[in-house]
Amino acid sequence: MKNIAVIGAGTMGNGIAHTFAQSGFKVNLIDISEASLERGLATISKNLDRMVAKEKITENDKAETLGNITTYTNTVDGVKNTDLVVEAATENVDLKLKIFKQLDEACDEATILATNTSSISITQIAAATSRPEKVIGMHFMNPVPIMKLVEIIRGYNTSDEVTNTIMELSKTLGKVPTEVNDYPGFVANRILMPMINESIETLYNGVAGVQEIDTVMKLGMAHPMGPLQLADFIGLDVCLSILNVMYDGFKNPKYAPCPLLVNMVQAGKLGVKSGEGFYDYSESRKAENVSKQFL
Repeated sequence: MKNIAVIGAGTMGNGIAHTFAQSGFKVNLIDISEASLERGLATISKNLDRMVAKEKITENDKAETLGNITTYTNTVDGVKNTDLVVEAATENVDLKLKIFKQLDEACDEATILATNTSSISITQIAAATSRPEKVIGMHFMNPVPIMKLVEIIRGYNTSDEVTNTIMELSKTLGKVPTEVNDYPGFVANRILMPMINESIETLYNGVAGVQEIDTVMKLGMAHPMGPLQLADFIGLDVCLSILNVMYDGFKNPKYAPCPLLVNMVQAGKLGVKSGEGFYDYSESRKAENVSKQFL
C-alpha cells in the first residue's frame, strides 16, 4: 500500500496527509477549493518548519514530505490508482454518504475506503457503497502528526482482512491503533463529549466560572487542558454535531446538548476557529482571556 488519497484539506485532512507523506507514502490531497488546498499545504509546511526547528527532522525530510503530496480539485482524478482513500470532510452525514457513493464509483475495486468521522455510523456510510466489507473508520486525533491514537472502527460488514490491513498500516505511521465497534461516538467521543457537555451545563447552571471549571479538571484530574478549552479547540459546532449524533443514535437524554452550547453555535461563537468561544482568542490562540459574556 503506497498510494493514498485524502478527501478534505482542513485541519484533520491536512494533518492526515502530512502524516502519510512524512512516512513515505504518495498522497493525493483533494478538496473542491483551490484556496483550501493552498491553506492546507501552508499549514503542513509550517508544521514541518516547527519540526525542523526542534531538530526532529531535517530540511531534506521536509522537502521529501512536501514532494510526496499532490493536490487535486477533481475527486475522480485524485483517487485514480490509489490503495486507500481517507475521507476527512465536514462531520455531516449527508455529505459523507454523497462522497462515499462517488468514491465507490470512481475507485478501483480493491481500494479500501476509510472515514475519519468522529461519530457517524460506519455501517451507514458503508451502505452507500457496493463494497461495505472494504469500508472502515480511521478516527485520527487532532493534531494528527503528534497524537498517537487512531480509533479503528469496524462497520457491521467490514472484513477481518481490511481491519488487519488498516491496523498494520496505522502502526507504520507510528500510531497506536485501537479497534472498536460501530456505535454512536465510538469510544473516544462517547466518553469525552458527555464530559464536555456536563462542563457546559455546570457553567450554564452557575456552579462555577469558565476558568474555575477548567482549573478543577486540569489540577484535580490531571487533564492537560480543561474541558471548556478543549471544546473551543475542537470547535463548538463539531461538539454539537457529535452530541446530536449520539442523542439521535441512543435516544438517551444524557446525550442531549446543553442549551448554552446550542445558542453559542447559533451565534457563531465556535471557539478558536471563530476567534471566540468560552475564551477570547482575538489577542492569542491560547486560552488566556475568558469571553466577556462569561465574566
